[in-house]
Amino acid sequence: GDRAQTIAQAILELKRYLVGKDPLRIEYHWQAMYRGAFWRGGPILNAAISGVDIALWDILGKRLDAPVWQLMGGKTRERVRFYTGIGGDTPEAVANAAKTAIARGFTAVKWCPVPATEPLAGMRGPKNAAAQIEAVRNAVGIDVDVLLDFHGRLSPAMAIVYAKAVEPWHPMFIEEPVLPEHSNEIPRIAAATSVPIATGERLFTKYGFRPILEAGGVGMIQPDLSICGGLTEGKKIAAMADAYGVGVGPHDPYGPVLTAASLQLDACTPNFVIQEHVSLGEEIFHKPLTLVDGYVIPPEGPGLGIDLDEKAVRERVYEPQDVPLLFHEDGAIADW
Repeated sequence: GDRAQTIAQAILELKRYLVGKDPLRIEYHWQAMYRGAFWRGGPILNAAISGVDIALWDILGKRLDAPVWQLMGGKTRERVRFYTGIGGDTPEAVANAAKTAIARGFTAVKWCPVPATEPLAGMRGPKNAAAQIEAVRNAVGIDVDVLLDFHGRLSPAMAIVYAKAVEPWHPMFIEEPVLPEHSNEIPRIAAATSVPIATGERLFTKYGFRPILEAGGVGMIQPDLSICGGLTEGKKIAAMADAYGVGVGPHDPYGPVLTAASLQLDACTPNFVIQEHVSLGEEIFHKPLTLVDGYVIPPEGPGLGIDLDEKAVRERVYEPQDVPLLFHEDGAIADW
């Protein structure tokens, strides 16, 4: 993701506290890293804490020769459902991408049908979104779940317009209809559509999720374990959602190590729904995760259950990447 170099520097700052400490005191270290500063929280510090936390759970699992899911209470399911992202700007392109994904073994697909959109806009965008989901439905049928990511690109008013436009084709959920700063509008959006709302990828810690759960209107939350506080906080967030009858589908657009960590949480979370991913680890795992009929079996190995090919990791030289700017038709900067 963006700001990776800043996050790396934050981890180096945490290093001064961590080196020499007992790595098995995971909750204690989480509290120390989070509370040990006047300026708490934010995406940078929480991303650093999350990375350290996931590593500590991997250490604990390897020390005790047990998978993380076992240390967190044991499996609540034998297999974990995965979905994949697809691309395309036209109905035909998206439909073809969906068919390719289904041929690879997936039973659910997601894409973003929303372009840069002004706070109020005409019907060209919503009509195109409707045409895309209609084409996908015609291509793959009703047994495949269709997930739509609005990517926070819409105002509350336009989110309702788009939701109504795609509603006849029954998407499984609409993801991030508005940005976190407009989360107070989610109940209004949810009341205007029968399509469940999913959100939460840009929220961190239990404190960030509390308001949207209390307000209602959300059908599924999407904590990202690389920013929400790691496995320690992710487990607490999932339990909070369970108390409100809300499902959990962890956000994961970043890579196979995060996928492996998310898979551990999915396996032991009763209100888990479906897992996002971009890679099963073919590039950097000695033994990649395996997809069968749209599901992945949680690994039995210790810790995260993965064996990194460190040579392959080192060969992938990091190059900083900024989030690309998105523009409205008049040249104004839009929400990406």
